[in-house]
Amino acid sequence: MADTETIDSGAVAADQLRAFVERIERLEEEKKSISDDIRDVYGEAKANGFDTKILRQVIKLRKQDADERHEQETILDLYLAALGMIPGSVGNT
Repeated sequence: MADTETIDSGAVAADQLRAFVERIERLEEEKKSISDDIRDVYGEAKANGFDTKILRQVIKLRKQDADERHEQETILDLYLAALGMIPGSVGNT
């Protein structure tokens, strides 16, 4: 009886494993398809004269909440000023 239970549980585990693998494979295919669609949209934006590098930054910024974005912008401005990269800032050469 113990041998039968072991075989049955092994078959169940194999079926469950196969189901997980197949679900992951399906999701990976969907992810690739979506990635291709996103690449096409960026290509279309570029063809219409938009800078895709800046467009990617805009997308990234829109994902952040306003407070986080403001904090990062403030720190960036501070770093740029310290390096003299903002006209009229300290250390500007």
